[in-house]
Amino acid sequence: MINIKPSARSQAFELTKDNENPLDLSNHLPFRVAVVSNLLALNRDWKIRNLSELDPREMRVLLNIGSYMPIKSADIAYQSRLDSYTVSRAVKKLLSLDLIKTQADSHKKNVKNLLLNDKGKTIYHQVVRAMEARSKQLESVLSEEELLQFYAMLEKVENKAEQLLAEQATSLIHDGFDAPADQKELIRWYKKSAS
Repeated sequence: MINIKPSARSQAFELTKDNENPLDLSNHLPFRVAVVSNLLALNRDWKIRNLSELDPREMRVLLNIGSYMPIKSADIAYQSRLDSYTVSRAVKKLLSLDLIKTQADSHKKNVKNLLLNDKGKTIYHQVVRAMEARSKQLESVLSEEELLQFYAMLEKVENKAEQLLAEQATSLIHDGFDAPADQKELIRWYKKSAS
């Protein structure tokens, strides 16, 4: 195991002596990424949270629609790694708030594409401005080279996490287990990324 330079926060906590081989969370990559993710959650940023009544799930779906419209719900799930049920619930809420509209897909009759309406675009642009300002501040701690390396490393970790989860789900299916929908999605996403 690599010895990572401890953060000030991690130095405040000693590993327990009441448990054999405790996990040092400060040297655990998934845990550290989750901590940063918690800090960067849209609802943690007061300025962004005050721009709308949307919860983080709905905000992420709104952002995907605004950035990639017209877009299908399944593509939002794939792009953001949200399960389709979560996306579906967010889409229903955004429709009920009259922030998005649907449009028939030109290739598949039973598929609807999602687009922002004018009200949705207004919120989207307000949120994007706030997110861009925050992003510039966060990126300021990294040089241009470090930022490029960081994005490359994030992509490697994301791809490996997707591979591990998809292979685990595939293995359990081969062992006779009935896979939940989110696990089937992981396999489908991995195949899509690998091709």
